[in-house]
Amino acid sequence: MQIVNPERYQSLVAEAQTAGFSGWDFSWLEGRMLQEEPPWDYPEIIRSHIKSVQTLLDLGTGGGELLASLLPLPPQTHATEAYPPNQAIARKRLEPLGVTVHDVVDGEPLPFNEEVFDLVISRHESFDPREVDRILKPDGTFIIQQVGGLNNLELNQVLEDDLTSPYSDWGLASALTGLSEADFLIERAEKATLKSTFLDIGAIVYYLKAIPWQVEGFSPETHSEKLVQIHNIIERQGEFVATAHRFLIIAKKKGVEA
Repeated sequence: MQIVNPERYQSLVAEAQTAGFSGWDFSWLEGRMLQEEPPWDYPEIIRSHIKSVQTLLDLGTGGGELLASLLPLPPQTHATEAYPPNQAIARKRLEPLGVTVHDVVDGEPLPFNEEVFDLVISRHESFDPREVDRILKPDGTFIIQQVGGLNNLELNQVLEDDLTSPYSDWGLASALTGLSEADFLIERAEKATLKSTFLDIGAIVYYLKAIPWQVEGFSPETHSEKLVQIHNIIERQGEFVATAHRFLIIAKKKGVEA
């Protein structure tokens, strides 16, 4: 396949491959990928809740970027992280703020006693509703923002010969089902489809490097022909547009019955 502006293609791909990525910091994509924001303000929602709590847990804190932006934090604030490269980054950022960071393994029980936390939050991290119920105090709150299973599926549609969507059943409905089965009371539930705009092929390579589960086994070498197709679209049209999926849930653990 003929490459439109091949020198630019090679340069952008090489730049993205060598660019560093740590924690949950996507600043390299500024000006190269434009992501619409959800209609809700997740950090502000969290801030409005932490004012009245003493114990907080952030599930899957990444590099601690979000939690560090929410100061002042409750007196007892904890965070978990399962991805080893992020654990040291999170500790360096959060421990000076008084936050205890716990290394965890996906799928295993959380390292906390029962009914410890007033508030548990999770942004884009998987969770077990029954584990969250176990560690929350009665009347405790669970606030999540999640990425839907069809997120930016347009990338898969171009890059994959046989379209795979292993997370297609993950969305607002399935999350609400799990929480309801764990006996949570749902206070708020919203979903949104948002425009993701990639302005150069380097942005796509970097994004897929940072989010390897989007297109499993992706590399510029294994997917070169399809990657050139996207590059040519961007060169001719100025952008490649995909659709991001997000949802928000605020749930409450039932209180102690009188």
